[in-house]
Amino acid sequence: MSSPASSLMVRGYEVVIGLETHVQLSTQSKIFSGASTQFGAEPNTQSCPVDLALPGSLPVMNKGAVERAIEFGLAVGAHVAPRSIFARKNYFYPDLPKGYQISQYEIPVVQGGSVSFFVGDQPHTVRLVRAHLEEDAGKSLHDDFSGWQGEKSSGIDLNRAGTPLLEIVTEPDMHASVEAAEYARALHTLVVWLGICDGNMQEGSFRCDVNVSVRRPGAPLGTRREIKNLNSFKHIVQATDFEINWQIDELEDGRAIQQATVLFNPDTGETRAMRTKEDAHDYRYFPDPDLPPLVIAPEWVERVKAKMPELPRAKAESFERDFGLSTYDSAMLTQSKEFASYFDELVKWSGEPKLSANWMLGELSALMNKLQLPIGDPEIPNPVELGALIRRIKDGTISNQGAKTTFQELVSRKRAELENFAAALACVDAIIAEKDLKQMSDTGELERILDEVLAANAKSVEEFRAGKDKAFNALVGQAMKATKGKANPSAVNELLKKKLAG
Repeated sequence: MSSPASSLMVRGYEVVIGLETHVQLSTQSKIFSGASTQFGAEPNTQSCPVDLALPGSLPVMNKGAVERAIEFGLAVGAHVAPRSIFARKNYFYPDLPKGYQISQYEIPVVQGGSVSFFVGDQPHTVRLVRAHLEEDAGKSLHDDFSGWQGEKSSGIDLNRAGTPLLEIVTEPDMHASVEAAEYARALHTLVVWLGICDGNMQEGSFRCDVNVSVRRPGAPLGTRREIKNLNSFKHIVQATDFEINWQIDELEDGRAIQQATVLFNPDTGETRAMRTKEDAHDYRYFPDPDLPPLVIAPEWVERVKAKMPELPRAKAESFERDFGLSTYDSAMLTQSKEFASYFDELVKWSGEPKLSANWMLGELSALMNKLQLPIGDPEIPNPVELGALIRRIKDGTISNQGAKTTFQELVSRKRAELENFAAALACVDAIIAEKDLKQMSDTGELERILDEVLAANAKSVEEFRAGKDKAFNALVGQAMKATKGKANPSAVNELLKKKLAG
């Protein structure tokens, strides 16, 4: 196998990727019944006659699910259909009690739209085909399930049956595994930001199917295989990379790719075929006779629009406009609503937007990744504490390196969370004093040290005056070493230039 796919071409083949993402909508009841959608209940305790398809039971549309679909459509710039149709998707599986799934086929509620994101610092946009409402199926239980009289067997839990889903389908606009993962991450950010999904991937609230095909440049699209139910961004990359290389190996060995649904095994890092992939006609779609067309009046769309929060892109644009941040930094700061709110609060206390952005995307993000903790956790310094630290960088009390030491000490100490700015500043000042991190501010003392550095490094002085710029950096380094890192680098640079020019 070659290294993971990270470019448009892999081993001479073009990779083509599209995603179908199942987003569980955040309603308290199911899409066509009043049964609860709460996660974690005992099997089959949250299913009702409609979910079980008992004779005489009829589905009733959940208004909240429709409004969440409208919100999504507006957020991605899509067309919200004034009239859409529910259809029966017919297939037999043990966890589908009706023998069909109620979904949308010919006329979905959301049509078109796009999602933009960054891969590294490069912007990308993926077009959406559609987003349609449907019900989830139940769940088959196999692992360590004891059935009748304690023997090993399989069981069916219908608690998920009827849970409202919005299935979001992309055009095949992606060409590398990392693009697929970053698209999924951006989509996840959006639906959680809107509040239409809790985004819990471990509980199955957000799960992706990745369609992968490969072809020689200029050739028709290859046969795709669909990797089902990926519930982490890391698995999207791993599964897609394996599938890309597996398909290329098959073609290189002269074998044709068969359209199939495949599963990913995270323990082995491999995909394996589960079943031959069905086409739409295999499901015998037809309009559900128990559900009338879904009619969405313009007034309804406007009411939903009026209640929507500021979108991530709009928030990022305000950071660019108000604080002069780059497009990339602004996008990174809006990776979640909580992260963006932290930045707003941090700037209020620090008075330094750019420095605040650098610290959030640098030291703070590194700490969150290391501890695997979210932005609001008590173990993570709050905006008041970090604002006090940045204030001391701004006023020249400490250098950037000294600030990093102060930050680490602030994190490691057992402390009450400091909400008061004066208390936070006092805490930061105490650490600076204890660790002797205060920058040298005595110009006379600094000049004396620089004279000693110049005298001890006559060769570097000579090289600088001969036009070698690197010699200047060497002298700066010696000066910082002589002051044990306490000198202000800007002051060192300025004074050195004056002395060397004299």
